[in-house]
Amino acid sequence: MHFVFDGIFPDPSLADEDGLLAVGGDLHPQTILNAYHIGAYPWYNEENPILWWCPNPRLVLFPAEIKVSKSMKQLLKKGQFSFTLNQNFEAVIEACRQNRTNQDGTWISQEILEAYTQMHYLGYAHSVEVWLNNELVGGFYGIQLGKVFFGESMFSKISNASKSALIYFCLHALQEGIEVIDCQQTTAHLISMGAREISRQDFLLLLDKFVKAD
Repeated sequence: MHFVFDGIFPDPSLADEDGLLAVGGDLHPQTILNAYHIGAYPWYNEENPILWWCPNPRLVLFPAEIKVSKSMKQLLKKGQFSFTLNQNFEAVIEACRQNRTNQDGTWISQEILEAYTQMHYLGYAHSVEVWLNNELVGGFYGIQLGKVFFGESMFSKISNASKSALIYFCLHALQEGIEVIDCQQTTAHLISMGAREISRQDFLLLLDKFVKAD
């Protein structure tokens, strides 16, 4: 069962078996913040109304648990890539959008792009950039609340760029006191790098502990 959004999100435990919590609403910054505070996020096709999700189980990565393969250690030791934070958010989200379009369609509509760019200017949305010879070749973006980073989408134009971005960010997260990286949906790629599934209930407990009121 899911609910029609009426300005107040329902209890996230009421999401249906697919994780769908609510339908409709808007992408106003406060609406987005309210959603993340309860573990929900928007994910929908452009022709559909806004869909808000809170899946069970939830894939998370604790920064200290990042797995770095021998080949990745060797690659990073060579210093092939350079990394930045929040240097070109708009280019990162646009690259994520194009990357999805080239695969199986995109959920990053113009509406999403504009909403998260606004969240970036408000200080909530952040990007990680991977550079090779001054060219943006990989990265990802997401929302940070308190000590939780909610990952949204990543892209990679060349092999290992997105893996390198995640490793770099985990090291940054350990320095900055970020406790949890929300990966949302389970993928073999993220599992191989140390992410693990936890129950929605346990995820919500983590939010209660690490997300500060904004």
